[in-house]
Amino acid sequence: MSWFLKGIRKGIKTEKEVKEIAPWATSLIGNGKFDDCPTKALDNGWNSGKCIFCRKCYPNYSPSGDYRMGSVTRRVPLFKRSFYLYPIDTGSCGSCNVELKLISSPQYDMTRFGIFFTNTPRHADALVVMGVLTDGMEDAFRRAFDAMPNPKLVIALGSCAISGGLFGKGVKADVIIPGCPPSPPTIIDAILRARGEK
Repeated sequence: MSWFLKGIRKGIKTEKEVKEIAPWATSLIGNGKFDDCPTKALDNGWNSGKCIFCRKCYPNYSPSGDYRMGSVTRRVPLFKRSFYLYPIDTGSCGSCNVELKLISSPQYDMTRFGIFFTNTPRHADALVVMGVLTDGMEDAFRRAFDAMPNPKLVIALGSCAISGGLFGKGVKADVIIPGCPPSPPTIIDAILRARGEK
């Protein structure tokens, strides 16, 4: 039987809820100061924006299983029907790019929520920044942001975009999605909350 007919008979295979997630792609729980953290993410409790999930703090800190660790400072309900993302890599290792691309896979299917990628910032509702904001990309980031129509959001995806990671600087963002890299369920959850859902 062809894969096409088999797909029609079995129906839609998009996940309504996350069934399984890698434990180290979730928020960490624990207590105490840990002096060997390379990004100083544990100076005053766990700072998700600085953590690169290197696991040096284990067993003092361990995964909680909660993937909903993104924070949203500004919601735009206007984007509930359709939400166009313009991804810009300002100096990443590539892992955040892969995880962002995964939200368009059949398993997560971002289009069922009305989320789409666009190839130009002029059609974008949100600028998704991945990686450390390097000097060479600062001008490109500013031009992309200025080209976007209002209202617009900036989404910092991953620890490097949020705090600069091990080196460099992060960006000022409306939506912060921590992780190194963040998982697709974490990304989708934060984007839906930025649209005023959940």
